[in-house]
Amino acid sequence: MEIFSNFPLWASLFAIVFAQLVKIPIQFIAMREFNPGLAFATGGMPSSHSAAVTALATGIGLQEGLGSNIFALSCVFAIIVMFDSTGVRRQAGEQAIMLNQLLKDFSHFVEEARLWNSKAEYQKREELKELLGHQPIEVFFGGLTGILLTIVLHTLLF
Repeated sequence: MEIFSNFPLWASLFAIVFAQLVKIPIQFIAMREFNPGLAFATGGMPSSHSAAVTALATGIGLQEGLGSNIFALSCVFAIIVMFDSTGVRRQAGEQAIMLNQLLKDFSHFVEEARLWNSKAEYQKREELKELLGHQPIEVFFGGLTGILLTIVLHTLLF
């Protein structure tokens, strides 16, 4: 089974897991808040998306060479993903913040007008996820994480 010897794939998957898990101690150090759910959440420091695509590109570059077409493809793919995580996805998060505020304001209005709290829980809507995208610094460190982890793994394995 060739998939088990696909270094760029495994480096990328390892970078995702590492970036997701390291969010927990970073959050604890920064905010004194232990939140193991961060391992399964989007957004935050470092960006696991950036870690994954830079690990993939670095792994391909190390195996196929920096002049290969597949390396060029993976670099462009990484740039698009990292740009998207700071652009479109971050803006979606900003919109979610505003929509959640509107929902809270509307709920308060309805509560004043009617007995909102007497409704069953299933009748109330959940808030939208606000932490969708990344700040540029989170993308930078996610990318750096992916590159460094892949170089270390390649050095250890080959």
